[in-house]
Amino acid sequence: MQADFPGARGTARSAPAHPRQTATVDTHEVPAEGDSVQADSPGARGTARTTTTHPHRTTTGRATAWAELLRLPALFTVPGDALAGAAAAGVRPGPRTLLAVGSSLCLYEAGMALNDWADRAEDAVERPHRPLPSGRIRPAAALTAAGALTGAGLALAARAGRPALTVAVPLAATVWAYDLGLKHTPAGPAAMAAARGLDLLLGAAATSGGTRAALPSAALLGTHTLAVTAVSRRETTGGSALAPLAALATTGVLTRLVATHRRTRLPAGRRAAAAPGLPGSGPAGVLATALAAAYAATAARPYFHATLNPSPPLTQRAVGGGIRATIPLQAALAARSGASATSLLVAALAPAGRMFARRAAMRKVSIT
Repeated sequence: MQADFPGARGTARSAPAHPRQTATVDTHEVPAEGDSVQADSPGARGTARTTTTHPHRTTTGRATAWAELLRLPALFTVPGDALAGAAAAGVRPGPRTLLAVGSSLCLYEAGMALNDWADRAEDAVERPHRPLPSGRIRPAAALTAAGALTGAGLALAARAGRPALTVAVPLAATVWAYDLGLKHTPAGPAAMAAARGLDLLLGAAATSGGTRAALPSAALLGTHTLAVTAVSRRETTGGSALAPLAALATTGVLTRLVATHRRTRLPAGRRAAAAPGLPGSGPAGVLATALAAAYAATAARPYFHATLNPSPPLTQRAVGGGIRATIPLQAALAARSGASATSLLVAALAPAGRMFARRAAMRKVSIT
């Protein structure tokens, strides 16, 4: 499914690859560094030929496999959570915000690795080209990576302070619970939404020491995530117009709410650190409205098409539109709180992510 927080990003199942596509695993895959592969037996030409693999091709193949497993282009949807949380708290981003971003990235990638480990048997049938069923990455390595990334994420949150760790622990627990059990239950979309909301609160807790001011923004981001996840559950089968219709209506409501500039009441003693121009409906209000419109334009059109024709291709496009809309929504939430510079920084992640995906030749890498 999607670029929402726990690794599987929804319970949708990608369509099985075409038989001819599954005949080969990866053009970069080779048996091992330095191994020789026997090509032809002595016969018509009377000589045996061997082909020696190149270590750099093996290294490239492994790097590509890990990039696929971790869905690297999707990482660009993560920093905006912590930055929007800091903006909602009414405090400028600082070193602790960066620690929260690092923690979020680690926990997000832990979810990605854990997702494929949990789904390895199913993927062996439906997605044999993926890194684990294709043999390019061992299941034990993926599980180890998930554990190590979770530990790193919690350690970074601890460095950001006790309030941040207090949020990071339930966030990590939600990621693991989703991938190992909740993904295939009716509670799956709600767990996904909770993870995104907690990720935004992590940025607020790390930056300001509290989360209360960021609760409305976390609820809005979580609602968007809930809608996208619900659509993704029919990503490969289609046939239901209800989920994209509900997501379309949700997008309209969120656009209206996010476009409304919010007055942030700062706690005592933090006014000096606050972003300038928080109250009012000046440039920040105009920017919030523009970014809310960008969010609506990104998400609404594919939802509308999937509502009219809930076929698998259009449903998949609707999910993709919802994923791409996450960044302008994060930026709009930051602008809504008066943090214009932060919102522009978050908005810049969208073209940066597209550029990275093109250069890494990963535009079609699934994130389910």
